[in-house]
Order: sequence, then structure tokens, then C-alpha cells
Amino acid sequence: MQKILAFPKETQAGETRAAIVPDFVGKLMALGAMIEVEAGIGTHCGHSEADYIKVGATVWTDRVAMIQSADVIVQVRKPSLSDVSMMREGAVFVGLLDPFQSPELIQALAARGVSAISMEMVPRSTRAQKMDVLSSQASLAGYAAVIAAAEQSGKIFPMMMTPAGTIKPVKVFIIGAGVAGLQAIATAKRLGAKVEAFDTRPVVEEQVKSLGAKFVKIDVGETGQTADGYAKPLTEEQIKLQREGMKRVCAESDVVITAAQVFGRRAPILLTSEMLDAMKPGSVVVDLAVESGGNVEGVVPDQIIERKGVKIVGIASLPCCVPVHASQMYSSNVTALLTEFWDKETKALKLNLEDDILKSCLVTHGGQIVNPKLAAT
Repeated sequence: MQKILAFPKETQAGETRAAIVPDFVGKLMALGAMIEVEAGIGTHCGHSEADYIKVGATVWTDRVAMIQSADVIVQVRKPSLSDVSMMREGAVFVGLLDPFQSPELIQALAARGVSAISMEMVPRSTRAQKMDVLSSQASLAGYAAVIAAAEQSGKIFPMMMTPAGTIKPVKVFIIGAGVAGLQAIATAKRLGAKVEAFDTRPVVEEQVKSLGAKFVKIDVGETGQTADGYAKPLTEEQIKLQREGMKRVCAESDVVITAAQVFGRRAPILLTSEMLDAMKPGSVVVDLAVESGGNVEGVVPDQIIERKGVKIVGIASLPCCVPVHASQMYSSNVTALLTEFWDKETKALKLNLEDDILKSCLVTHGGQIVNPKLAAT
């Protein structure tokens, strides 16, 4: 009997991405699976029901029946508790589960006997690179952040020499040089801005410079990064020194983009009210860490507010601003994961609990919470 891979449409407000686009349906069908999608899944990324049917997928209008019969359910966002109650025992769920902030959901998945894979917890290893959703979506977020800043700024980014005089390039300061920050640097440079960047990890200085930006050095003492490439949390004294150094750069910048997150923890506050007060009226701040609490004091999720002439942009999910490519990249990551663990003989998803990748991202299995990090919380 063919295994059913079901892709329900997203229900979270503002979510425009699809977990599968037509280009990847054939690749999953080649595994021997039956692909089912919920009607309307591709509405925001330009794909009709006819597009999915054309490549062999079955389109459902009955969400409940589709979820109840599925062997594997894939979404972008975490499922509702109502959806979990419809999943059959032994089913597999794949998606961005936000596991450390969703204890009730994780318990419900375990109690239901669902094997849940959290795409955020895919390790940053060479073998898992093609499955790394966080990196692919963060890259898009970095790009979208710069575009959002350009839309909100009253200035053009590049230098221009005109009959009316020379226009100086906009000064952009990017805090956090991870995947999102580096893409923001590259995008701002393409638009002609003068770019500076800061990160607590000295190891990224070369990457920042290679993109044509100036690396801002602020001496906060010993810092580093985790095995997964994330910045280690700073001490209170280090945070104070960092803020003092950044305040000076922010005061001279036209655009500030914050992109600092620590996985599984609340995002650190990087821009305080005092630092915002030092910025020039007309400046723009874009916070990429809104969904994990925000880097900017006073940021409001999914709103653009103005504080003493400074605009603070709090778009919660910037990849949703570019749903076509965000959906394409997510589909690619998920297809890579499903293909990696698909057993060609049984034509089913085989969860090898000893596999290094699954050890990291499988959070519930066999009625239990199996991920050590989550089991300890």
C-alpha cells in the first residue's frame, strides 16, 4: 500500500508559505508515495489546485479526512492541538515546531503517538546542509529586511551625482552576522549603501569584509560561538559594553538591522530606548528577531511604529514577504529530509533513532519525548 504524504495549508495568520510547491511533487512521488495537498495551499505563492493536479498530486477540500488518513503530515508551521488530535498513532509530523516555546504541543504529540520532526533542530552539519530550513529562510529574511528598510526610509541607498548636487549613500548598520545578517549586508551593498556590521563572534569578521562591509570592533572580552554556529550568550557586563559601542554607531546610521538570535532562548535586547533616542529622526530600525521576543526595546510584532521620529519595523516573519522563493526553498529542504530517510524497499519513512540528524531533530516518538534537550525542560 502506498504511503500518504499530506500537506495541509497553513492556518496561522499572516503565513503565506506553502510546505510543498508543484516542482517537488514529482520528486516525492518517485519515492513511491502518494502526495495529497489541501485546497488553497499555494494561494499566496502563485500555485493553483490545477498546478498540483497536473504533476500528480491529489487535492483535498476535507482537511480532517486528509490528516486522519496520512502517514506523514508536513507543514511550515506547527500544528494546532486540534490537528494533532486528528493524527493517527504512528503518523509522522514534519514542520517548524518552535519546540522550546511549545511544551503543551510537544506533550500532545507524544501522547498521540506521533513521531514529530522539528525542522529548526536539524543540525548544521555538512550532510544535513540541504535540509537546513533555518539557514534557507534566514537568508530570505536578511534580504527582505533590507527591502523593508528601503521602503520605509525617506532616502535612496546609493550615492548619486546629480545636477542638483551629490547625494551621499545611506549608512546601514547590521547587528548580527549570521546567515540573515550576511545576506542583509550583501543586499544593502548591492543597493549602494555604506555598510557596517557587528557580531560578538570575531570569526565572522572575514566574512563581513568579504562582502564589502566594515566590521565594527567592540571589545567586550572573551566571546565565541556554539558547536552549531550560534553566538554564545553574553554576560551582563559584556552586554553593557556592547551597547555602549553600538550606541555610537547607531547614532550615525540611517538604517539599523538587528539579526541576533540564540536558538531555544529569548532573543537578546540589543537596542534599548536610550540607544534609540540617540538615533537621528528619519532613521529606520528593522528587527529580524521579533518572533523570538525581539532585539529592539518596544518593538511591536507585525507593526511599524514611530518613536521620536525613528521608525521601528517589526514584521514577524520576513520570509513571508517573499512567499514564492520561501516556499520553494522550504519544499527543497523538506524533500531532502524525506528522501534521506525514505526506505526504498518498504517505500516508507524509516526513522533510525541512531542517525545523527534524527537524534537532533526527532522530538517525539513511540509515545515519548525523545529529544534529550526537550525531555530535560
